[in-house]
Amino acid sequence: MTIPKDFSPLSKIKRLQKSKQELLDKGQLDWALAELMAYGSVMLEGFNVRMSGQDVKRGTFSHRHAVFFDEKTNEEYNRLNTLEGANGRFMIYNSLLSEFAVLGFEYGYSQASPDHLVIWEAQFGDFYNGAQTIVDQFICSSESKWQRMSGLVMLLPHGMEGQGPEHSSARMERFLQNCANFNFIIANATTPANFFHLLRRQLTFPYRKPLVVMSPKSLLRHPACVSNLEEFTGKTAFRPVIEDNTVKKAKRVLFCSGKLYYELDEYRTVNNLKNVAIIRIEQLYPLPEKEIRALMKKYEGAQYYWVQEESANMGAWSYLMNYFRKDPLELISRAPSASPATGFKKIHDEQQETLIRQAFEGL
Repeated sequence: MTIPKDFSPLSKIKRLQKSKQELLDKGQLDWALAELMAYGSVMLEGFNVRMSGQDVKRGTFSHRHAVFFDEKTNEEYNRLNTLEGANGRFMIYNSLLSEFAVLGFEYGYSQASPDHLVIWEAQFGDFYNGAQTIVDQFICSSESKWQRMSGLVMLLPHGMEGQGPEHSSARMERFLQNCANFNFIIANATTPANFFHLLRRQLTFPYRKPLVVMSPKSLLRHPACVSNLEEFTGKTAFRPVIEDNTVKKAKRVLFCSGKLYYELDEYRTVNNLKNVAIIRIEQLYPLPEKEIRALMKKYEGAQYYWVQEESANMGAWSYLMNYFRKDPLELISRAPSASPATGFKKIHDEQQETLIRQAFEGL
């Protein structure tokens, strides 16, 4: 949070720093702070962090601001490289618009430097479409084909926000279809603390696995998407499933992942529905099946639904059916579609409203 005295940040940065300090004064961290804290804590442990992608210094959605620019000289200030006591370096690069080339390079870098936290971020999740060959032929299958591990992290902004077909879906279904033999970790975290632990966990494993994060967009500024400082310290860890401790006896149980949770929770709160439990699946692969089944048993007799904002032929539904085909788990989603999302904001809003209402119909 410290800026050198002779550095003149943009006025927007001053406002940003003020709002972040207000959060810290309350003992809370938002998504961007939690992410930078993850990198800083890794560096304090002596590890390097390397990140590349389009506009990653600022962050596609202006949330990261890992690098400040002097408004008078245009000089860069890397916020993490002055961290006191850190032996690790923070290397961050805005890359060219060639996902195939950049992702291929970062994959190679992750293999050559397995003790670095190596991250590639797509500007929008489906920008990795241009790097599909790298994912399928190398990242997905190199351990099976050549016994070569990689701990590469891919941050892919994902979520139906009414931004059109090419800016909505990170194609979760493609990654989940490729999952076998513990070749990936696929996550859709919903809290800053869980994201913090997810990133740090990459270097604590005694092995290396590629991590794909369906990253949020609207949650970067959602007032409810904050975590208390206590969730980052002590014996806290990444939670593959986040239970609903507010409901003891449920008539309906909604399983979901990602930012949809906040929309479902808001509808439940506004309509004062006390008999609906909303459970977040934060790690989709490897699937925490035992924990999910334990929660089904806890709410035995309830109706179970998987709620996703993606179309029925996309998202996690088909993948989940490999595990729960014989269970009374039903789907609530958008209708099947050839396109990841509509191109019309009005239609998107109508679809989203209908989807959320369906999740609570009949109660």
